[in-house]
Amino acid sequence: MPIDKTPEENAILFVWFNHYAGVLIKTPSKTIIVDPVDIRARSFPDADAILITHEHYDHLDPRLIAEIQKATGCTIIADPASAQRLQHSIAPDKLQQIRPCDEIKVGEVSVKAEKCNHPATAPVSYIITSEDGVKVFHTADSLPFPELADIGEREKFDVVFCTVGIAPGTSPETGFEIARLTKPQVAVPYHTNSTEYQQKFAELLKAELPRTACLIPELNKIYQVSKRK
Repeated sequence: MPIDKTPEENAILFVWFNHYAGVLIKTPSKTIIVDPVDIRARSFPDADAILITHEHYDHLDPRLIAEIQKATGCTIIADPASAQRLQHSIAPDKLQQIRPCDEIKVGEVSVKAEKCNHPATAPVSYIITSEDGVKVFHTADSLPFPELADIGEREKFDVVFCTVGIAPGTSPETGFEIARLTKPQVAVPYHTNSTEYQQKFAELLKAELPRTACLIPELNKIYQVSKRK
């Protein structure tokens, strides 16, 4: 599961490692893990930061996070509710709370929190910008919301992860709406165990947003996405 190779110039590598929002992102210098659950700690021998979007069981596993942090020394960046649950197992100097519009630097990589339209205490989504400007929007299991259009116009995303199932109210149609609003170079349908839902998302994207490519990920497979030209 770990990504041993380094991405090409102006690119990132990623792996989707569960049926939820679990994604590992590799930039030229950093390894960032988002929402690790349903996986062994030893799957992540290297980590510079773990990002947590909210406190639900399919996004937050405090024991697993503590194991990874102890083994790697990584920083934990978490929404307020998750940070509260982690405060007794993660050293204060390794745990950073984040709210929408906050930005935290992991070396030269930027991690910025945005709103997340999901029924949790204080959920966040994440904009991750690599050293050479590749922009990834990890939307957790958010439903679409109007501000996404402004965020997309401002950020010019290279890749956006779009929830198409499992979470309350989500579907291929709501996932497509996130892509339609943000207009990324590449849209990735995830947070589902249904290939049918992913294919439906791809069909909607091809019909209504042909300038955005669809990347349907397989679990534990490495993909590379380059900066938009």
